[in-house]
Amino acid sequence: MIADLQCIVLDCSAPRELAVFYRAVLGGDVDRPDPRWSLDEAWSTLHTPGGLVLCFQGVPDHRPPTWPDPERPQQSHLDFGVPDLDAAEGQVLAAGAKLLDAGSGARGWRVYADPAGHPFCLVRH
Repeated sequence: MIADLQCIVLDCSAPRELAVFYRAVLGGDVDRPDPRWSLDEAWSTLHTPGGLVLCFQGVPDHRPPTWPDPERPQQSHLDFGVPDLDAAEGQVLAAGAKLLDAGSGARGWRVYADPAGHPFCLVRH
């Protein structure tokens, strides 16, 4: 092993707003003090209950992905396991997500965009 994963960083135009959105989805602490980085208008964090840290980096002129258009691909995305897709969908939409692909009733996952345009999936587990 060369390294351990410290965090996942998502570029966006409004770091704290995106951290608050993901707190609504995953729980946890927004902008908890951490000696690994400093917090400011261009950097916000979410320490999740499971130990994963998501970081949100402010980027001037951020251009969100346009999934599934390959001209501005998703580049990466997050999958979140949920027991009930319908209930979880209502919650992420209420928190500010946008539905991108509902799929068929038989499919076990749906695609959404966070408020900054990053695609993510809810996956039935």
